[in-house]
Amino acid sequence: MTTPQDTIRARRKLTNKIIAAHDAGRLAPFFDRQVNLISGEGGLLMGAQAVLAAFQAQFADPSFVTYARTTESVVLDAEGQRAAETGTWVATWKDATSSGSYLAVWKKSVGQWVIESETFVTLA
Repeated sequence: MTTPQDTIRARRKLTNKIIAAHDAGRLAPFFDRQVNLISGEGGLLMGAQAVLAAFQAQFADPSFVTYARTTESVVLDAEGQRAAETGTWVATWKDATSSGSYLAVWKKSVGQWVIESETFVTLA
């Protein structure tokens, strides 16, 4: 049987593949409608539409290559309905990279794990 932690890790790997393919539309099912995302530079995006629009803008940049997030841990709450994922991320452009740490909060919604919030911190 697949654990929630394994499911979240698999969903994260799939988002990495979708981002590498520059396909913003396929990311929609991974985000709660009310998702909040704090970018590595501290900007706040509120709502799935804003997050997807930001991805689409990045994908339109000819120098953008990908974002890759590597899960280090996934911890569930006592009810098994929310989880905290922590890890590291790397953003790659043709001429630059940046990287850091992240925290993602996942919640179970209609039987599926979706991202409720993400905070990225640029460290390099």
